[in-house]
Amino acid sequence: MNARDRLIVGLDIPTIAEAERMVATLGDTVSFYKIGYQLAFAGGLDFARDLARDGKKIFLDMKLLDIDNTVAKGVENIAKMGMTMLTLHAYPKAMRAAVEAARGSDLCLLGVTVLTSMDGADLADAGYDVDPHTLVLRRAEQAKSAGMGGIVCSAEESEAVRKIIGLDMALVTPGIRPTGSDAGDQKRVVTPGDAIRNGSSHLVVGRPIVKAADPKTAAEAILQEMQAAL
Repeated sequence: MNARDRLIVGLDIPTIAEAERMVATLGDTVSFYKIGYQLAFAGGLDFARDLARDGKKIFLDMKLLDIDNTVAKGVENIAKMGMTMLTLHAYPKAMRAAVEAARGSDLCLLGVTVLTSMDGADLADAGYDVDPHTLVLRRAEQAKSAGMGGIVCSAEESEAVRKIIGLDMALVTPGIRPTGSDAGDQKRVVTPGDAIRNGSSHLVVGRPIVKAADPKTAAEAILQEMQAAL
């Protein structure tokens, strides 16, 4: 894959009209988009189908977690939507149910390990007695065992995770911030070049592109940094 195949632009935008303008602005520079809660609950699921029909790849970031049957039924329907990637929290039972439900489709299931907005103190508050790095590696092992298509983790853990999951699984990295940009609410951030060098296969970039004065130029600069690291 080249850099364009690896860059996923997060459409963390409040309305479909604004999302449509962003996609038009970015044009052929970007081929892969992430749709999460904000846009999904504003008509984003139909928009995701439309983008997929137009030849774009879609990462549906729903972070599913529920009883096995509920996860499986959700995945079965999402697999029919033409999506490229789907996230669920990397709990072993949920992952196994999702893998079985997606069997025979082209949907790449991603296990979310530890959110990049969380650090050790946040995990402790949530009742975990391990540090983020240890928990990420444990969930990476579980995702591989469950037959998942990939995992989501901070690029800080990418190198260690790649040794666990091998070369075939996708390793998707959010919390990407170009040099000199504001980290915002992310606590574990890495530059695009470092993420690629650390073993990430796909980078999710939202605000540094969609909030930029010139989104297309911002995307092109990130692509150049990624390509230089490949």
